[in-house]
Amino acid sequence: MRIGIIGAGWLGGTVGRLWVQAGHEVLFSSRHPEQLVSMTRPLGPRASVGTPRQAAEFGPVVLIAVPYEALPRLGSDLREALRGKIVLDACNPPPGSDGALAREAQANGVGPTSAKYLPGTRLVRAFSAVDATAIEASAGRRSGKLAVPIAGDDTQAVQVAAWLVLDVGCEPLVVGNLAAATRFQRGGPGFRANTTMTELRRRLGLPKED
Repeated sequence: MRIGIIGAGWLGGTVGRLWVQAGHEVLFSSRHPEQLVSMTRPLGPRASVGTPRQAAEFGPVVLIAVPYEALPRLGSDLREALRGKIVLDACNPPPGSDGALAREAQANGVGPTSAKYLPGTRLVRAFSAVDATAIEASAGRRSGKLAVPIAGDDTQAVQVAAWLVLDVGCEPLVVGNLAAATRFQRGGPGFRANTTMTELRRRLGLPKED
């Protein structure tokens, strides 16, 4: 699969590297793509760098991991490039922020707020509630894998997101629709739990696996 990453920092860089190792083609982007070359060169020909627009246009899936306040501008600038794409939204309002966007996300839920500013996308909240170090550690384990909560309104997009969580060596937990993502946004019981499937289900009040 061809995947574009907008915001190739700690989280985006880690997830993207693991996707390359799993066989996907990944375009890492930032406002200064030349700074990413040293990270991507060791990954081989399936890894490339470019601008955020190039990442949005690259393939059917885009991971966005940028500061939350950048979403409205990004959604406006890249609206046509992102239209119809499966967008994995890993962005979170910063703690303690009293800005208008953070207040809106707190009032309406981060998932629906992100969907508002990324119109026309098939949005899935994914990789937003776990740390990059926990993802990397899980990728190297045979058991006790990290559970990654995901949520979205588009069933097929959620399924693709689940496959991509598996490809980085973690276990996907579909929590529900975008509104249900409040359960693993900042302040919710699933945020930064960085734990196993059994424990995450317990924290979220979900039934045990069969």
